[in-house]
Amino acid sequence: MAINSREILNTLDDAKTQAFHFKTIIISGMGFFTDAYDLFCISLVTKLLGRIYYHVDGSLTPGSLPPHVSAAVNGVAFCGTLLGQLVFGWLGDKMGRKRVYGMTLMIMVICSIASGLSFGSSPKCVMTTLCFFRFFLGFGIGGDYPLSATIMSEYANMKTRGAFVAAVFAMQGFGILVGGIMAIVISYIFKTIYNVPPYFVDPIGSTVPEADYVWRIILMIGAIPAALTFYSRSKMPETARYTALVAKNMKQANEDMSKVLQVDIQIEEELVMVVPTSNNNNFGLFSHEFLRKHGLHLVGTCTTWFLLDIAFYSQNLFQKDIFTAVGWIHKPESMNAIEEVYNIARAQTLIALLGTVPGYWVTVLLIDRIGRFKIQTIGFGAMSLFMGILAYWYNYWKSSDHRIGFIILYACTFFFANFGPNATTFIVPAEIFPARLRSTCHGISAASGKAGAIIGAFGFLYAAQNQDGSKTDHGYPAGIGVRNSLFVLACCNLLGLAFSFLVPETKGRSLEEITGENNEEN
Repeated sequence: MAINSREILNTLDDAKTQAFHFKTIIISGMGFFTDAYDLFCISLVTKLLGRIYYHVDGSLTPGSLPPHVSAAVNGVAFCGTLLGQLVFGWLGDKMGRKRVYGMTLMIMVICSIASGLSFGSSPKCVMTTLCFFRFFLGFGIGGDYPLSATIMSEYANMKTRGAFVAAVFAMQGFGILVGGIMAIVISYIFKTIYNVPPYFVDPIGSTVPEADYVWRIILMIGAIPAALTFYSRSKMPETARYTALVAKNMKQANEDMSKVLQVDIQIEEELVMVVPTSNNNNFGLFSHEFLRKHGLHLVGTCTTWFLLDIAFYSQNLFQKDIFTAVGWIHKPESMNAIEEVYNIARAQTLIALLGTVPGYWVTVLLIDRIGRFKIQTIGFGAMSLFMGILAYWYNYWKSSDHRIGFIILYACTFFFANFGPNATTFIVPAEIFPARLRSTCHGISAASGKAGAIIGAFGFLYAAQNQDGSKTDHGYPAGIGVRNSLFVLACCNLLGLAFSFLVPETKGRSLEEITGENNEEN
């Protein structure tokens, strides 16, 4: 039967859900599991780093890193991630998704291990080495965003594409959860083995030498899931959409599709050699034609992801400080170092169980039923509401009688972040741009998000300063700092809601219909 590329792509859209789809979710999802574990586990150990390396003479509060060191440790991975998203997004379109896919995972494995082995004879050397490896860890993580999203969207069929891409991203929730569980287990083992009393009158003596192993082990565990899936990722074939629409090789596209989806289409040889394409649709990223067709779409995906990540990452990285400020976690001078890691990890794991993980998987269940736009606007709106309530009545929630209510509302903001824009901002850029620019545009959108994460990370540190510029007591934000921060984050979410109207709904439509590529052929 003689066919053209449109018929191959129609076959992909109509293909039944098969074992390969679920295998791809696991292989791609393990990258995001590792991403979340590595990016967020640093928040579990930053106070421990402060105790070990910067609390030697009692001059600093236990668990307090100097502001510039804290900013570097928390933010350097995001800088690497931003660069990786741009570089690997571009390479994914120029060289193919498969050729650079395994490279990102290998970078993550090597740098996860190297981060835990950070060396030096002084605190400055150790922190410098740690930041160096975490920058390149972020570089590998950044490459996983555009490649995983693009690969899964191009493999998926039309009816379940949203659920499949959302399921890949939902592995991020398990990464956050497992990071907390690993910190709980490791800190519990160490404090049990060395029989360390949980509380100390003298905070200077509260850090046992063995605490240095705790943060290193927690960071290095992140290499395990990525290493386990490296071989499977290297054996994945190129997506048929890239081969057909970008590489213009119908025969190879058919062969690749036959391997993974158990379909077979016979192609006449003369049609393999010539793929008729309209010159009007060969526009580049910086062309007037791209701006006319997809300019507002790119503005929409960039701004919504940027605004979302300001709130999402500042919440995740500094929730330990908020928990301390409202009295859910004891003040650092009342605990030894390992006990503090244990309590922080337990609080963050509870939030992940109540809000983060359920939010991801509700998105998986509903995204192909109610659509991306509704989920994104509901999420932004709910996050604004809950953060506004927490901020406006902050002194009420801070009292010991109402802390449970604070925790529940705070968990709701995480639920609606993930049943909302944190998932949809990842999914939509993989659907609305042409195949030859899809990975690049997703990388640009994701990099905009990481720019927001960097602002969130450094901005929250600024909020932790008193009005005269000095650090607040105990090294965490004072009540006014937390309250104002929540107000700012609520406003960011409202802006995200407004910019969501620039992004089209993609539910129930093929990728080629969304992008207009089905008009390229005669």
